[in-house]
Amino acid sequence: MAWKTTNKHGLWHAGAVAIVLLAMVSVLAACHVAVTLNGASIDYTKTKTIRIADFPNRSSYVWGPMASMFNNALKDRFANHTKLEQVKRGGDLVIQGEITNYSQRNKGVSSEGYSAQTELSMTVNVRFTNNTNHSQDFEQQFTSTASYETTQSLSSVQQELVTEMIDDITQQIFNATVANW
Repeated sequence: MAWKTTNKHGLWHAGAVAIVLLAMVSVLAACHVAVTLNGASIDYTKTKTIRIADFPNRSSYVWGPMASMFNNALKDRFANHTKLEQVKRGGDLVIQGEITNYSQRNKGVSSEGYSAQTELSMTVNVRFTNNTNHSQDFEQQFTSTASYETTQSLSSVQQELVTEMIDDITQQIFNATVANW
């Protein structure tokens, strides 16, 4: 596209537009903006590694596979959504904790007075340390729940519901630690 100017005001206008565009490009080039599609806001020039300790199951009610399912899902979440290298010792970011609760309770009652729904609940206590910025350190509990009809047995729905709760909790932990929402 060619610029066509017929008088000195048109030439002045084209020059002003060019100066404004140049200024905008300079300002944008000077800014450090970290935008990612996965929700993480990590400055990879300062933060390169993460240590995710295995979370033991310290709940009074224990379902055998839950701890390993949770540990794998949490490590996978960070591996799939960040460029952080997972390390066994040290770490710019450190996530550790334990599964503190896994329980079920009656949630809904039918018109006959019997339980119609049961709610599973899972709580994880997390201690997060950011060795590049200790003002972001925290200890917090994350909880998720899932319900099922009492016409179903727990053993028939447990794998699916625990997987859903683990997905929810690992997303909550991810958001709290590296998404900075």
